[in-house]
Amino acid sequence: MKEKGNNYFLGVDVGSISTNLAVINQTQDLIESVYIRTEGKPVDSVQRGIKIMQEKLGNNLEITGAGSTGSARQLTGVIVGADIVKNEITAHALASLDLNPEVQTVMEIGGQDSKIIIIRNGIVVDFAMNTVCAAGTGSFLDMQASRLDIPIEDFGDLALQSDNAVSIAGRCTVFAESDMIHKQQLGHPAKDIIKGLCEALARNYLNNVGKGKDIKPPIMFQGGVAANAGMRESFEKYLEYEIMIPENYDVMGAIGAAILAKEEMNKRPRNTSFYGWDIPEMDFKTTGFECDGCPNICEIVEIRKNEQLVARWGSRCGKWDLTDEEAAFI
Repeated sequence: MKEKGNNYFLGVDVGSISTNLAVINQTQDLIESVYIRTEGKPVDSVQRGIKIMQEKLGNNLEITGAGSTGSARQLTGVIVGADIVKNEITAHALASLDLNPEVQTVMEIGGQDSKIIIIRNGIVVDFAMNTVCAAGTGSFLDMQASRLDIPIEDFGDLALQSDNAVSIAGRCTVFAESDMIHKQQLGHPAKDIIKGLCEALARNYLNNVGKGKDIKPPIMFQGGVAANAGMRESFEKYLEYEIMIPENYDVMGAIGAAILAKEEMNKRPRNTSFYGWDIPEMDFKTTGFECDGCPNICEIVEIRKNEQLVARWGSRCGKWDLTDEEAAFI
């Protein structure tokens, strides 16, 4: 399936909620993508994602470079044999700039974390992340959707039907739930409560993640929550700017990782470290232990592929890093 003169690059973005994969070609066109749930098992989800991607593309498509990103990027990089491992800020910024070189603000809200990236003249100049409070993430809406017994997929359309958003205290999920129940008991329509929830999440994001940031258009909104039309409307209300949502809003991190892989392999041409489409058949095991060699008590993580130690990380002093001799056999 490899076309003459064309190369294909894989990007893998693994977070706490979703595992996303993307394959692009040399001109950075998206060939195929995969979006699945991580379900607390990043190793399994990566293997499952690779299997789904392989089924979509076929065994004959040759990957010439692979990159990993996301909160589990180091682990992911070991599992797939990534040629480059980068943070999600860089990955999301690159994917956004690829779509619109003029973009100045990127807002990303996922299941359990959110971020804002400030870009000027194609360069990231500032960013912030929220990984502590669920009230600023997609899980905030998921919990309320469950309580209201309304599919989260219907939230956006219902919010758009409302002309009278009720006020919801959105800085804390506990307060939000009690406030929402109170509004239900008062008899407010579900659509007004849902619109209020969307506005509460938008306010929470802007007052926490976006606090002190110079938010300028063009603004790109991505991550799983970008599928919610009510969230887009709420952000446009408070920012008074048009919000762009890319077609592949849910896999932008993976696209960025694939672009990073392409740039890395073009910069330093070599054979890719990517293990290939048989990754789902490989046996990966992770173990952990505490090093008591000093007061730091570092938590060391080891990963083995088919019983062979392939990576170890976590020590601040480097004591447990693989030696050059050990790495040479990987």
